[in-house]
Amino acid sequence: MPEGTPFIKIDRTEAFGATVVLKGDNLIAAREAADALARERGLVNVHPYDDCDVIAGQGTIGLELLAEQPDLDTIIVPIGGGGLISGIAVAAKAIKPDIEIIGVQSTLYPSMYRLLRGDDPLPPAAAATLAEGIAVKEPGRLTRQIVKALVCEIRLVDEVMLEAAVETLLERQKLVVEGAGAAGLATVLAAPERFRGRRVAIVVTGGNMDSRLLASILMRGLVREGRLVRLRCELPDVPGALSRLSGVVGKHSGNIVEVHHQRLFHDTSVKRAELDVVVETQNRRHVEVLIGALVAAGFPTQLLLSSAHDQHAVK
Repeated sequence: MPEGTPFIKIDRTEAFGATVVLKGDNLIAAREAADALARERGLVNVHPYDDCDVIAGQGTIGLELLAEQPDLDTIIVPIGGGGLISGIAVAAKAIKPDIEIIGVQSTLYPSMYRLLRGDDPLPPAAAATLAEGIAVKEPGRLTRQIVKALVCEIRLVDEVMLEAAVETLLERQKLVVEGAGAAGLATVLAAPERFRGRRVAIVVTGGNMDSRLLASILMRGLVREGRLVRLRCELPDVPGALSRLSGVVGKHSGNIVEVHHQRLFHDTSVKRAELDVVVETQNRRHVEVLIGALVAAGFPTQLLLSSAHDQHAVK
């Protein structure tokens, strides 16, 4: 496995009795190291995707999907090397030739997407993708032929949509899913009109997500949805002002998570201070109500967003 593999994936693999060797900073380097190790020790190298038996085994997912839901119109499958979608496409198309098979890749690793468009695969992206499980530089030789013949479309999803899909699966379905596993839902979230009115199966391919990373995704999701905001409030530098401000927030059902009281490093009058507060709220409408209440109480307030040009002030 690559050296950046999530700890939970390593632990769960070792729990099956495997010896995990970490080599290289991406799947390509890890594969080269595995090939070298197989040659040195005389081991049998089982390819993760470019193998007829592996592809056939993964095709049983297509059989199960159509056995449970024969009227499916579309199956959406994440693509790394292409073994999973190849197997599903072969099986599903054999049963229902008109079914639509759609692949999904990370925008940072669009190898199969580019190959099917006649372009060369790009070198590995400098930025790490949340979907490290499908971060494959070059798809298999067998799989690219099957995908070209049976997959109708490959769509790309960015990191924001991958995060949103992981968050949605946890909050709505109570499923912990890694970035690669959530790629199918990410493409539906990114283009809902493309799939509206269709019977769609989304293949969820893995749940190896480190707790720390999952916590970060959930907190960032709260920020994106306006449920966790950072406000900058101006207040008089007199006793009781901070208490009055927190009272306004509490009265309007805001939950203060973090406070930074600043007197020295801003452009306010020497008789005034600035307070940065992180507040948990219900939604964006609640944020507007909260800001309006602070302004009415004599505390000019800014909503601080992720970038400087997104900041706006309510005076």
